[in-house]
Amino acid sequence: MVLSRLILGLLALAPMTGYDLKRHFESTVGHFWAADKAQIYRTLARLVTDGLAEVEKVAGSGAPDRQEHRITAAGRTALAEWLVSEPERHVERDPFLARVFFGADLDDDAFRALLAVRREATQARLERFERTRAESGAPDRAARLRLSTLDNGIAHLRVELDWLDAIEEEFA
Repeated sequence: MVLSRLILGLLALAPMTGYDLKRHFESTVGHFWAADKAQIYRTLARLVTDGLAEVEKVAGSGAPDRQEHRITAAGRTALAEWLVSEPERHVERDPFLARVFFGADLDDDAFRALLAVRREATQARLERFERTRAESGAPDRAARLRLSTLDNGIAHLRVELDWLDAIEEEFA
């Protein structure tokens, strides 16, 4: 359900092709929700079938025609209802934490390597988020709200790096 509402939210910003939607997904809500191309396209097709989105063929100038998706009035209603509904609890699944949980059988070098890989990925993601934040203006309420979710992601990544420092100090 959440993925379908995220897609409706993106379509509420502007009509998009499936390709555009995947690209916008990755550069916006992708910092707090993961979905691969197949999931996005399947969900998009279901939204069209359910009447929450519609497809319009847009003639391409010197390129193939584009299948542009638009949110419908019913889609806007569904999105609005979801926005005011009680947020469902989403349980995080993190394979890295599962490895740490069972990591007692790793030797020191393997454990340090596990932490180093996570630190590198976390640091790279933090740098990407901070670059995005620095390049983004927030002229209106909608843009500021979208950026606040990025700020949340930045805060979580900084906390994770602090936690990695502590675990490395204690166990490595």
